Amino acid sequence: MTTLWRFGYSARLLKTNRFRTAASNTSFPAVWMLLAQYSGRIPGLFVVVKKNRFFTMPETVEDKANLELYSPHPEVRGMTLLDREAFKRTVVVPVLKVKKEIVNTLLKSLKHTVLQRPGLKRVVEDPEDEDSRLVILDPHKIPEFSLGESEQEVLKQLNVRPEVSKYNLELTYENFKSEEILRAVLPEGQEVTSGFSRVGHIAHLNLRDHQLPYRHLIGQVIIDKNPGITCVVNKTSIIDSTYRNFQMEVLAGESNLVTKVKENNIAYELDFSKVYWNPRLSTEHGRIVELLKPGDVLFDVFAGIGPFAIPAAKKKCRVFANDLNPESYNWLLHNCKLNKVDNKIKAFNMDGRDFLLGPVREELSKELQLLKEEQKTSFHIVMNLPALAIEFLDVFRHLLAGEPCSTAGLPTVHCYGFSKHDDPAKDIQERAEASLGTSLDGRCSTYLVRNVAPNKEMLCISFQIPADVLYKRPCPDEANPASKRLRTSKDFSEEKLPS
Repeated sequence: MTTLWRFGYSARLLKTNRFRTAASNTSFPAVWMLLAQYSGRIPGLFVVVKKNRFFTMPETVEDKANLELYSPHPEVRGMTLLDREAFKRTVVVPVLKVKKEIVNTLLKSLKHTVLQRPGLKRVVEDPEDEDSRLVILDPHKIPEFSLGESEQEVLKQLNVRPEVSKYNLELTYENFKSEEILRAVLPEGQEVTSGFSRVGHIAHLNLRDHQLPYRHLIGQVIIDKNPGITCVVNKTSIIDSTYRNFQMEVLAGESNLVTKVKENNIAYELDFSKVYWNPRLSTEHGRIVELLKPGDVLFDVFAGIGPFAIPAAKKKCRVFANDLNPESYNWLLHNCKLNKVDNKIKAFNMDGRDFLLGPVREELSKELQLLKEEQKTSFHIVMNLPALAIEFLDVFRHLLAGEPCSTAGLPTVHCYGFSKHDDPAKDIQERAEASLGTSLDGRCSTYLVRNVAPNKEMLCISFQIPADVLYKRPCPDEANPASKRLRTSKDFSEEKLPS
């Protein structure tokens, strides 16, 4: 096919093979990319393409010139300090010349065919005709610059000539998606990370070793491409089993790690550097709270800042919430006040085992003795410390003394754990049984919460504590110990919350 190069080059016959892009099965002449390279300095250049023809190009041009249409310039490969100007690139795209009076009608009729890219105009001025506009089409939808029958029918109805032209379109950093930018920058063939956990204004990453040299660039790209994100952090250590927090590095943006989040219509505030918060557990928090009825009693052994406790209190349950981390305890108190449930939650800052042996035992001893057969109050014990919680289950062995209550009144435990076993549900059950000293066959259910890592699952095992495990029958001469007053938040010096 012959084309007229308007900027003074002589016309010539070009010859090439077509190629396929990764984003589509549609074939494109590779010369589109070649033309873009040579004509990038001439804004607004466009050439007419005759219907049912295709470009050819010299055989001497190497395949590496055949750049993918929406890939940034290859020179950005290996960049560690973000240079937005280096992402500028000109590509050749198909356009339709349309009278400006019918542009809006045409856009509606061809909405699946016009170009859809971040920050790009779909309509540009015609440099040769002020009464016309150029409507930019998606090259992936217009193979070989040839309109399909449906598009031609639309143009016929609007009295528009079905002639496709080529237009030099400048792409900048703003027009590329974060995945496209990072794929172009990181070493070819290596995994690209563009996903993250969002905690308020903070984006939390878990970068692999090969991505660390590019971590500051990755952080800045995430801020640029995600409105509302003003801080990006990367985890630099595993979660500490004691306080459930971890070391992190601020990769880009502000260093303010005190943030606000909203989960299941409840607001929380926290210091992400000092407490545990995982937005991926939102569904699980909601699932457990959904099991509760007004009037039920919830013991939250590892409560964190309150994602189980506070919605349960809002549901008019009685809640006893505990966390060993002083920071989590302080933020728990803060969030109870924030959500106006501070008078419905008794908060504790204790080791989980001490919490079970103290306040939980005392409350169950009192409540279960008074529980009548017709009462429908349920007792739930949540143990969300998946790295260690199963090891705490032995506390329930003979936790209470006296005659067992009715089966309906036995507390239900929801215990979380990790498993790398081929059969994670079986693994979790067997480990729980070993801690309890009894079989749970037919008396428990397991629920897959989420996949944490390859071959590592987080599960929840739920069961009513068997009466023969929970109760120890006292000897006749055994004296009844005096009950102890429950320790609440008033018994602990409240640390001042971060301002």
